[in-house]
Amino acid sequence: MQGTRDYNPKQMAIREKVFNTITRCFKRHGAETIDTPVFELKETLTGKYGEDSKLIYDLKDQGGELLSLRYDLTVPFARYLAMNKITNIKRYHIAKVYRRDNPAMTRGRYREFYQCDFDIAGQYDAMIPDAECLKIVHEILSELELGDFRIKVNDRRILDGMFAVCGVPDDKFRTICSTVDKLDKMPWEDVKKEMVNEKGLSEEAADQIGEYVSLQGGMDLAERLLLDPRMSQSKQACAGLSDIKLLFSYMQLFQLTDRVVFDLSLARGLDYYTGVIYEAVLTQAGVAPVSSDAPNRAEESVSVGSVAGGGRYDGLVGMFDPKGRKVPCVGVSIGIERIFSIMEQKAEASAEKVRTTEVQVLVASAQKNLLEERLRLVTELWNAGIKAEVMYKKNPKLLSQLQFCEETGIPLVAILGEQELKDGVVKLRVVATREEVDISQSDLIGEIKRRTSEA
Repeated sequence: MQGTRDYNPKQMAIREKVFNTITRCFKRHGAETIDTPVFELKETLTGKYGEDSKLIYDLKDQGGELLSLRYDLTVPFARYLAMNKITNIKRYHIAKVYRRDNPAMTRGRYREFYQCDFDIAGQYDAMIPDAECLKIVHEILSELELGDFRIKVNDRRILDGMFAVCGVPDDKFRTICSTVDKLDKMPWEDVKKEMVNEKGLSEEAADQIGEYVSLQGGMDLAERLLLDPRMSQSKQACAGLSDIKLLFSYMQLFQLTDRVVFDLSLARGLDYYTGVIYEAVLTQAGVAPVSSDAPNRAEESVSVGSVAGGGRYDGLVGMFDPKGRKVPCVGVSIGIERIFSIMEQKAEASAEKVRTTEVQVLVASAQKNLLEERLRLVTELWNAGIKAEVMYKKNPKLLSQLQFCEETGIPLVAILGEQELKDGVVKLRVVATREEVDISQSDLIGEIKRRTSEA
């Protein structure tokens, strides 16, 4: 099937490691988890994604219900909050979503893929939850060791204010926003062409936008723009800029500022964002960090593509509430597929073997006719919570049992023999070093646990 893939055990082992890292981080920040159905009513998804709506998978009419596969985890979350009248929650959700994209499999783009979302819903003081979302992105990308990364930050209100003062008509804000969002993939000339030729924007307005979207910096840039004669005319832009300043002050406390850049070209294509927006991109190794005194440094770094993104969406829950009651929300989504394809490439490049099982010990025999003893012992180990295996042969050769351990990476072998059974001991062999020790049967479980917890 186009745009989908199967995962072999080696890929799943890498994938599980990534999921565990992400889940640990979400839990470290106090999140609960929820789940929602893989399909939603079509009307739930309609009109929430702007120009991307054409990528929604519609299902056949099932007895009068028009259903679609979920496109992301944010809209179902908003629907869940409104339906259950929840006004505050910090939740994570890791699940598959579906898009009728023309897949570019090489870049980690699929029609079925996982999203890992963390969101904070509730009425809180400005920018504190927003800063924590950025901290989470920073923690996860650092822990996965994917190489150098940048987190770009902007605010929808700054963009809208900028569009207004540059002379973009109100009804064109969203569509121009989608065009600006392509700046990371297209040069400014092409973006300008699309604005003027396809979207019908005046040349002057486009040029004025061009001056702003080339700006990058830190808190100092926000301060500079607050004094900008054009920008300061927009109440909206000023509110956004003040919040960016506040956000940077919290990011300093969270020790994030070496990786974060305030970037006016960041737009994010989705319609539901209302405030702060951000995106994390991996940059090629060996690029100096962006600092506020060197705003042009970022141009030198080659972007490998976005691996996380998110922002504030204060209006979405209200769309599902019959009385229009709003619940402010901010969240982040980790682009697991892209991260995953990088981790896979790294695993291929390194000679290190990826273990696909977690078996700690193989119960083996040195002579014939010891099947029953092996099965008794492996049962004892299983009952004690030890991950153990036994070969499915009545009389396996010792050599083939040891080879099995080498191939699958099992660290220990518990060897039974006639003499050992008489003496009430088990021979415990360390596969890597080939050292063997006799351990009394009563101490075996403790000894295996001790040796495997050190590993």
